[in-house]
Amino acid sequence: MAKWFGKVGYGVTVETEPGVWEPKIVECEYFGEKLSSTVRKVQGSGGVNDNVRISNVISIIADPFAINNFSNIKYVSYMGILWKVEDVEIELPRLKMTMGEVWNGEQA
Repeated sequence: MAKWFGKVGYGVTVETEPGVWEPKIVECEYFGEKLSSTVRKVQGSGGVNDNVRISNVISIIADPFAINNFSNIKYVSYMGILWKVEDVEIELPRLKMTMGEVWNGEQA
């Protein structure tokens, strides 16, 4: 198992003014482990460029914020790229996140 350090992005709703709630991306840094080898898959997207997918699993020791917001995890950083989290497995005190395609959404 390789050691890992990076950011995890959460899509949460925050109150910007009294009674006004807006979606926002919050990033937290974690230490963890990379549990599986990189599997590169190229999917035809019907567009000009194909989508690249990997199926690595990152395991972090979850803090209270991660435990309470595991369903809001959007992306994880790996090798300088943000990857969409497709699956989160809860094995307290750890969260295991399976990566998928490159994240192209909003960032913190």
